[in-house]
Amino acid sequence: MSDELVGTVTRLLHDYRPDDPASGQRLFEAIYPELRRVAGGLMRHERPNHTMQATELVHDAFVRLVDQTVLRDADRPRFLGIAARAMRQILVDHARSRGAEKRGAGLERVTLDDALAQHGLDAENLLALDAAMESLAAREPRAARVVELKVFGGLTAQEIGGLLDVSKRTVDGDWALARLWITRALRG
Repeated sequence: MSDELVGTVTRLLHDYRPDDPASGQRLFEAIYPELRRVAGGLMRHERPNHTMQATELVHDAFVRLVDQTVLRDADRPRFLGIAARAMRQILVDHARSRGAEKRGAGLERVTLDDALAQHGLDAENLLALDAAMESLAAREPRAARVVELKVFGGLTAQEIGGLLDVSKRTVDGDWALARLWITRALRG
């Protein structure tokens, strides 16, 4: 994304008013390609026959986001972080609504790298990953945020560092810790 477009998105975020549909439309048109990229990345990790499409995920996330007052203070990386969290929650909610609360029956054992880089996640595995992320967030909130921003938000370590106000080296350390934590949690 060009610096000019990044500035435009940040300005549109600051100018957004829930009572002005035109400001929402301008924001949506400007940020849609980024949201579509994030959603596409998330959907690549889902099972091939998933009932939700990336476009639907983008629209659902945007509807959730425009109701949040936090948008007025967001810039592009913060907005993408918020969007990634919303999309993750939508996918988890979708998995739960599909009757995936079977308490682990038939779960396939996966590592974070396997699940997200090589395999599609079915509803049960997505719920197991979400539980592992929640567990990590309770003990190491910044490491959980790094995973969320990197895996679900598609941000680079440099962007994450800027967003969290830490060095790239700290982000890399948090990423290593999070991978270990989640892999252990998924193995039981």
